[in-house]
Amino acid sequence: MTKIAEIFKILSEEHQNILKVVECLEKKCDLYNSGEEVNYNFVENTIDFIINYADKFHHAKEEDILFKEFQKAVDSGYTHCNPLEQMLHEHDSGRNYIREIQEGLSEKNKSKIISGAQNYTNLIREHIFKEDNILYPMADEALTKEVKEIILNKFKDIDKINEDNKKKYIDFMRELQNV
Repeated sequence: MTKIAEIFKILSEEHQNILKVVECLEKKCDLYNSGEEVNYNFVENTIDFIINYADKFHHAKEEDILFKEFQKAVDSGYTHCNPLEQMLHEHDSGRNYIREIQEGLSEKNKSKIISGAQNYTNLIREHIFKEDNILYPMADEALTKEVKEIILNKFKDIDKINEDNKKKYIDFMRELQNV
């Protein structure tokens, strides 16, 4: 396996974990729309997963490592376009939808929770598709072997530092899959 394949395997596996949790959130929102009472504990735990796993853990790898190296390649002319601005905009939009859900939780506002969750779910699915099918292949072509090795080592460092939290959130995702 090449180094870039390993880098993107890591990110894509994290995407799949995020999508599994988002699918459960979407199913719950469908039930809430049908009259079921909001399970605030579920929503709070899901938001905790999104903030700490999807954003602080996964997006940190992208924003702090991959995107910075890719930007250097863009600046050096190694790619024909730059999707990073759009990817960062979508990360920020996702954070805004999470804040909307948090506001809905604090206000016990069911419609705000559902709206934020549905908007986040739609955004993150499209976003992940773009990263997996557009950004990552572009980065594969633009980044040198040496840069890919640096990225991989930084990813491994992040995984090692966050090992306990990563396990906690993977366990949460697995629990949701068994419900």
